[in-house]
Amino acid sequence: MTEGNTTSAVQSRRPSLVKPTLQTPFHIDFDWWQKNERDWHVYLRSLLCAEHQKVFEEVQEGEMIDWVDPKTAEVKPVDGIQHTLMSHCARRSEFVTEQTAMVEAVFRLLLTNDNMPMTAEELSAQLGRPANTILRTLSGPRVYKGIRPLQ
Repeated sequence: MTEGNTTSAVQSRRPSLVKPTLQTPFHIDFDWWQKNERDWHVYLRSLLCAEHQKVFEEVQEGEMIDWVDPKTAEVKPVDGIQHTLMSHCARRSEFVTEQTAMVEAVFRLLLTNDNMPMTAEELSAQLGRPANTILRTLSGPRVYKGIRPLQ
């Protein structure tokens, strides 16, 4: 294993502070994902609905847009693709189906819920998958799609 591969393997491991339980909330850690996955933005773009894939065809990776928080009226810069994916495309009924692979389904469900942290039990109730299987997968040594326990 080369030095670069060793570093990559270490970065993709989860710190072992506290072992997650069925009540531990998980979320997508976009900061972690951006640091550890080179193609994260390409992947998000691939999840856009057909309408927004056309809209964002010419938009550069990481381009920010102004977003107005509906509760505070505060204007915040947000990643345009990430925001559109979470506010529109993820809300479509075909975004998560029974055929969607488990890790992918968890990732998409978190997007659908505005990345609000959810426990393995909550994820299980929404996805119809066993909570223990979700927990074992998400709390293992590998981080999938930036899904991590909320710290």
